[in-house]
Amino acid sequence: MPTPKQMEKLAAEATRGPEAPAEAPEAPLPAEYWDSVLKDPRAKADGTQMRQQRLSEIQRHVLRISCRRCERTVEIQTADAVRLYGGKAVWKNVAQRLSW
Repeated sequence: MPTPKQMEKLAAEATRGPEAPAEAPEAPLPAEYWDSVLKDPRAKADGTQMRQQRLSEIQRHVLRISCRRCERTVEIQTADAVRLYGGKAVWKNVAQRLSW
């Protein structure tokens, strides 16, 4: 149970309201930062490329598919997916089977 002093402090914090969000830095980010962001392999992989990859080409440890209609999410480890569907299976086809 909080002490009366702690309760007063909590009440004062609640009446103050949320703090203002921090503003963006005034100086632009250095060019080296943007170069490293664009060279990151994750920046190149979009959803279309990922769907067309074969399971043996995917570097992720866990594959996840979610249904837009019922919001159900299914996860499978890449090693298990390769064992069940084969390394040459396309991720799009495997995802469709998993979502049913």
